Amino acid sequence: QVQLAESGGGLVQAGDSLRLSCAISGRTRSPDPMGWFRQVPGKEREFVAYITPTGSLQYYAESVKGRFTIARDNAKNTVDLQMNSLKPEDTAVYYCAHRDIRGSTYKIDGYDYWGQGTQVTVSS
Repeated sequence: QVQLAESGGGLVQAGDSLRLSCAISGRTRSPDPMGWFRQVPGKEREFVAYITPTGSLQYYAESVKGRFTIARDNAKNTVDLQMNSLKPEDTAVYYCAHRDIRGSTYKIDGYDYWGQGTQVTVSS
């Protein structure tokens, strides 16, 4: 079992930056592939970013490419999402997710453990 805990959300203005952090604990393969998703009310949880176990590869949703950066510190068991040039449409609850053996990197079926979420609100 894996436990994930997000932090760093908040209320910011468009153009600002935030850094989200996910603390990873429990029975991981250490390190494990990880992702970030986000969700707004009434919509499906959507893929934001993914990072391989060593951090050597990162995948991003087209909507955040060039603005968001996913990174990890395996010594600290954390994975971060640096969000720059935030837009109102980035407003969502952001979730850290642990990649499963099966499923898609870009879909929720590819992840088996989730954090509680952290709210990011971007005002115009």
